[in-house]
Amino acid sequence: MERQDTAFRECIPLKKRVAIALWKLAIGSEYRSIGHLFGVSNTTVCRCVQDFCAAAETLLVPELIRSPDREKFAEMADYTENRWGLPQCVGAIDGSHIPILAPQEYHCDYFNRKGWHSIILQGVVDGKGHFWNVFAGMPGSLHDAQVLRLSSLWELASRGNYFPPCTRNIGGVNAGYYILGDNAYPLQNWLIKTFPDNGRLTAEHVIYNKKICRARVVVENAFGRLKGSS
Repeated sequence: MERQDTAFRECIPLKKRVAIALWKLAIGSEYRSIGHLFGVSNTTVCRCVQDFCAAAETLLVPELIRSPDREKFAEMADYTENRWGLPQCVGAIDGSHIPILAPQEYHCDYFNRKGWHSIILQGVVDGKGHFWNVFAGMPGSLHDAQVLRLSSLWELASRGNYFPPCTRNIGGVNAGYYILGDNAYPLQNWLIKTFPDNGRLTAEHVIYNKKICRARVVVENAFGRLKGSS
């Protein structure tokens, strides 16, 4: 993000460029108000934000958000079982709509069911709310299940190439690692969800659903922190 001075003017110091970007991302103020606060133009604010996001994507995302190895999967499963009583569970998946300005082309594709334009961020978190898989950029009109099927997570997990082969006998069933999803997602051997409430749930089904919903709060809270709403 650092720039060099030219013969015509001095560049904005690196720390100030980072501060401008962080202020915009944390507060969400308009470019005009941030520019007035830092004494720079609207264009400069925009460039600082874009440069910071590009640098974060290149340097920080691969370091902070990466697929767990065998030891990490085992650690995540142990944590979730100890906290919520769900053996072999390594996380929860959900999607979130990120607001955008309507693009000039194919703008209808980005118009979501909530009535505004967005792209979708799909994320998987562990029991502590740490993201370990993300997939972003799909148009807001897509269903969560469609977004999942377009992601590398679906491709690899469906082939059995994502989760390590570690099974455990649970109630007579050899269960491998799995993640939790809401009813928008398709049921898989590596993705489970609650029983649909058709009015005929047994007591066991109700208890099961409560456990799943209680554990899935972790991903909802993670997205809440990400968007600054909690």
